[in-house]
Amino acid sequence: MTESSTRPRIGLLGTGPWAAGTHAPALAAHPRAGFAGVWGRRPEAAAALAAAHGTTAYDDVDALFAACDAVAIALPPDVQAPLAVRAAAAGCHLLLDKPLATTVAGAREVVAAVEKAGVSSVVFCTLRFATGTTPWIDEQAATGGWFTAHARWLGALYSPGADSPYAASPWRGEKGALWDVGPHALSVLLPVLGDVTSTTATRGPGDTVHLVLRHTSQASSTLTLSLSAPVGAVGATVELRGTAGVAELPEWGDGVSSFAAAVDALLDSARDGEPHPCDAAFGLRLTEILAEAESRLRD
Repeated sequence: MTESSTRPRIGLLGTGPWAAGTHAPALAAHPRAGFAGVWGRRPEAAAALAAAHGTTAYDDVDALFAACDAVAIALPPDVQAPLAVRAAAAGCHLLLDKPLATTVAGAREVVAAVEKAGVSSVVFCTLRFATGTTPWIDEQAATGGWFTAHARWLGALYSPGADSPYAASPWRGEKGALWDVGPHALSVLLPVLGDVTSTTATRGPGDTVHLVLRHTSQASSTLTLSLSAPVGAVGATVELRGTAGVAELPEWGDGVSSFAAAVDALLDSARDGEPHPCDAAFGLRLTEILAEAESRLRD
């Protein structure tokens, strides 16, 4: 995919609240890409979303692949993975959502398809692309000397009084906070502390899980993840402590601008041929860590 007078064409797979509120607005306004069309499992929703942004609705997903240089996917992870394999085989670069899949086998199939087709991939872990947090993560990784970290990601999707469109998501209801917000926390911790070498996990109230991780840097981290916290207790933070003192994750801004930065990252990777640090292979590693934690919870 080269950038010239004709902007790269990016299609969107998905019509849910995340696609409608984040992906579609960012694609429609992006100065370096053309919003080529929308496909969804509900054709009427795809037609409505496409009309709202002046693009084309597709009933046939393979026809959308044929009309695109790249696709952005906003679908449940285990719907996303096989469609990503098909898109890569059609020559489309991939802008994927987290988690890549909820099985290691599914994630490996995406990575294999990307490698076979020679396409670029980016997994949209929001904090790796947000204006406030991207430079902070790089700075902490360069600083080093971290002794321990604590990540706390508390949402209230399933709490009394909460009103979120994401609460109706079947896959979130089944897989819980570990798979939904766990990737966010891990996407910050791994580039700073290194890969995970050991995992301990236990359950809390509702879908709450607590993880204790050891990293290749020899630092340890703890994660508290929940989608069923009381409304007054919600919030997200990552705190690092080490030889440089204490560092806390700053505010990161909005999803639309973060997704636009992820689009830039994919376009740059496709143009230069250089893998992005947050690519499908990184998404596979997140899936492996989450699957290991899930296994520990079952044990």
